[in-house]
Amino acid sequence: MSTLVTNIGELVTWQQDRPVLDRAAMVLEHGTVVWVGPAVDAPQADTAYDVGGRAVIPGFVDSHSHLVFAGDRAEEFTARMAGEAYAAGGIRTTVRATRAATDEQLTSHVARLVQEMRRQGTTTVEIKSGYGLSVLDEARSLAVARQFTEETTFLGAHVVPEGTTPEDYVDLVTGPMLAAAAPHARWIDVFCETGAFDGDQARAVLEAGRAAGLPGRMHANQLGEGPGVRLACELGLTAVDHCTYLSDADVDALAQSGTIATLLPGVEFSTKHPFPDARALLDAGVSIAIATDCNPGSCFTSSMPFCLALAVREMGLTPTEALDAATRGGARALARDDVGTLTPGSSADFTVLDAPNHLHLAYRPGVPLVQETWLAGRRL
Repeated sequence: MSTLVTNIGELVTWQQDRPVLDRAAMVLEHGTVVWVGPAVDAPQADTAYDVGGRAVIPGFVDSHSHLVFAGDRAEEFTARMAGEAYAAGGIRTTVRATRAATDEQLTSHVARLVQEMRRQGTTTVEIKSGYGLSVLDEARSLAVARQFTEETTFLGAHVVPEGTTPEDYVDLVTGPMLAAAAPHARWIDVFCETGAFDGDQARAVLEAGRAAGLPGRMHANQLGEGPGVRLACELGLTAVDHCTYLSDADVDALAQSGTIATLLPGVEFSTKHPFPDARALLDAGVSIAIATDCNPGSCFTSSMPFCLALAVREMGLTPTEALDAATRGGARALARDDVGTLTPGSSADFTVLDAPNHLHLAYRPGVPLVQETWLAGRRL
């Protein structure tokens, strides 16, 4: 059955010749977009749905989140707001709570956060493990995540857990833990940072993942300059995330390699670190994405609209560039061409805004503008 979505005040498609259409319509069939164009030219369909002149945008593609966890770290956040510095070691607090939680508790918690995301227009979400840090707990974390998305990422190399050495833990991550996690994961990730894993250890993790069929992702240059971004570019990773502290050589490597810089402005909001200069990255020819990094420690927000508004206010992007990074950019960071756009052949994942155009996402920060979220042609 086909559905005509009509009376769209503004339709963001990201088509090369017509990225944004006014007074538009869209035809959906079997969960896929089959036609977009001016409303006056719309073909017949089995049913019609009138959005009342509102704007329609592609569903947000959140390419970086950590939703499988238990407990919270509100006290740690409060301490940071009072001046305490963020450090990677706080992850271990969440590890203890997550290991103690049941599968049912973890599943319920992820379901609640995914629903939060859906209500705010996110239709595709990547979910990492990383709060288990044992063979059993990493595998079960990924099994929980796989109930909600195909974009699951094995992040056993988040930090070194208590009671072991970095060398022994890397051996565990690249051996028995990887074997247990791989059936539930699409990607592998590593936190290459002071207090986590150095460049050689990160390389070992990513190369082991590649040998097991998992392409790599990386957390890098969040807390300071380091080897992570250039290592990601050298290895040809699809994306490298955070990119808060970049040298000129890092920027050049990103531009030349095509590795996407996934920026996480909610983290800078929550940690009081400087915001990355997205304007400079775009001007240098770097492809960027925006994601939430929803997690209990450094950024407990599930709101892509909030992160988009921060990117405009604090990182030098225009509202249109920020929306592109939060939709099409996120899709590229996940090596996807079926989401993040509204063009014939793409999945019918979109958001109806209670606004006349997409500019209002940054213009009215904090306002719940998402009126409806559609996933594969179905209104949620």
